[in-house]
Amino acid sequence: LFSQLAAAGAEWVQVDEPVLSLDLDIAVYQPAFTQAYAELAKVAGLKYLLTSYFGRLGDNLAWAAALPVHGIHLDLVRGSADLDAALELIPADKVISAGLINGRNIWKANLDKQLATLATIVSARQSAAPVWVSSSCSLLHSPHSLKPEAGHLDEETLGWLSFAEEKVEEVAVLAAAIASRASVAEQLQRNAANVLSRQQSARITRPAVQQRLAALDESSYARQAAFTERQAAQRATLKLPLFPTTTIGSFPQTAEVRKARAQFRKGALSQDEYAQFLDAETRKCIEWQDEAGLDVLVHGEFERTDMVEFFGEHLEGFVFTKRGWVQSYGSRCVKPPVIFGDVSRPHAMTVDVAKFAQACSPRKPVKGMLTGPVTILQWSFVRDDQPRSQTAGQIALAIRDEVVDLEAAGIRVIQVDEPAIREGLPLRKADYDAYLKWSVDVFRLATTGVRNETQIHTHFCYSDFNEIFTAIKSLDADVITIENSKSDLKLLGALEVHGYAAEIGPGLYDIHSPRVPSVEEMAARFAALQKYIPAENLWANPDCGLKTRGWPEVKESLTNLVAVAVAARKAHAA
Repeated sequence: LFSQLAAAGAEWVQVDEPVLSLDLDIAVYQPAFTQAYAELAKVAGLKYLLTSYFGRLGDNLAWAAALPVHGIHLDLVRGSADLDAALELIPADKVISAGLINGRNIWKANLDKQLATLATIVSARQSAAPVWVSSSCSLLHSPHSLKPEAGHLDEETLGWLSFAEEKVEEVAVLAAAIASRASVAEQLQRNAANVLSRQQSARITRPAVQQRLAALDESSYARQAAFTERQAAQRATLKLPLFPTTTIGSFPQTAEVRKARAQFRKGALSQDEYAQFLDAETRKCIEWQDEAGLDVLVHGEFERTDMVEFFGEHLEGFVFTKRGWVQSYGSRCVKPPVIFGDVSRPHAMTVDVAKFAQACSPRKPVKGMLTGPVTILQWSFVRDDQPRSQTAGQIALAIRDEVVDLEAAGIRVIQVDEPAIREGLPLRKADYDAYLKWSVDVFRLATTGVRNETQIHTHFCYSDFNEIFTAIKSLDADVITIENSKSDLKLLGALEVHGYAAEIGPGLYDIHSPRVPSVEEMAARFAALQKYIPAENLWANPDCGLKTRGWPEVKESLTNLVAVAVAARKAHAA
């Protein structure tokens, strides 16, 4: 391949090696890299730019700098701590590509600040190979252009943002400025004004939010009693059977649901008409779950397009773009909210829906369904002018208020989903503890304001959670539901090593496939789980929400799941 590129006239090839930002076994990786790049060096006429991003190279920098390549790209946004060592270790005959414009967020760069860093690099490399200016990483992670946002976002907010096209312009301004500041004086002046506008805007800071967060003490992060006492109170209140059954939250977003939402947004349906439609869908969903024999019900989330967007639309400190789409995975794209300022909850977000759903189910509890603070943070574009932990704490206070209001409205089971908690784990193990400390703290802050009788659930999916299972235990949730079937029961290894004293529902089937699992298949999984989890603590549920599935397969799969739980109860009683 590289020979073909050279034959086609290519002069430079960028070779991405983000693995260099991880903790690597040097005894394994250094010889492997050395051998691989020695082979690449045999291709005549081709130059290589070794490119790493998303973090610092750290102790990998010294041997990476010695590889037979012609340039090295550094992420100087997330890996700025590498700069001094890089200037010392990267040989003079190698290009340094300085990744100074953040490719992973949407804020305008402080060009004066980044220009000072660039000047330091250029000064240190005066007699060396050229210095290139670049984004920190691919611009895949940024929306394409701000142009469609004109007229949608206000002028002040537009002045704070920079999408992919604008980031390319920022790179060009930096490159021009290092040669002649006067040539881009107008662009630098405009950038400085926008940066100052964001720093001084009254929209950013809410003193009451910051004061509330600063006033928290240890009691804000703890339930009233230990789990065993809470469990006894919840069993007396909820009166659930052995092996309770539930689902994760969402039910199918059918073409009819999507059509009604589109009509409402276009004005073809009034607020009252849309509310009546949602109520009817919710009632049908509740009634079917009851008839199917599920024990803890959900309202189906028909009013929500996205588990983060919905809450951002109800919180202060968020704005939403018109076309700020980015790739999530495969062909799936998302439009993340933008957290620009201090976060607060001006009004209840889910209480009315939860009260209506519970009224549809007089015999069985219906879960209040919320998204957790870490997931809201991870799946948004987050402000970069304060620590992420502080923003997460503000979101947690907003969720805490909602949890307390749900309890006051008579909701006895409340689920706070955190599927992205593993996703936020830093690349370097030395940084794990600090992240896990504050991520656990904000979950507890969001969920500990309720009485012992109120059962707090949380849900995890999309990741291998085994390496953070100790932190998951520290969340002190009463029940966790966790992806399990897709990972082929890997969770069992974590349970064997770490144990788990609270209640848990490892998923019995993979909802990402339309295939309907048989009773026998799920029964075998459930039997395997009972070897590791006490019967009184084991729940039966799917892996994840059912939003993307169709009603026929959902009904058949859940009917089979209930049959598994019923059979297990009979077997346990025998």
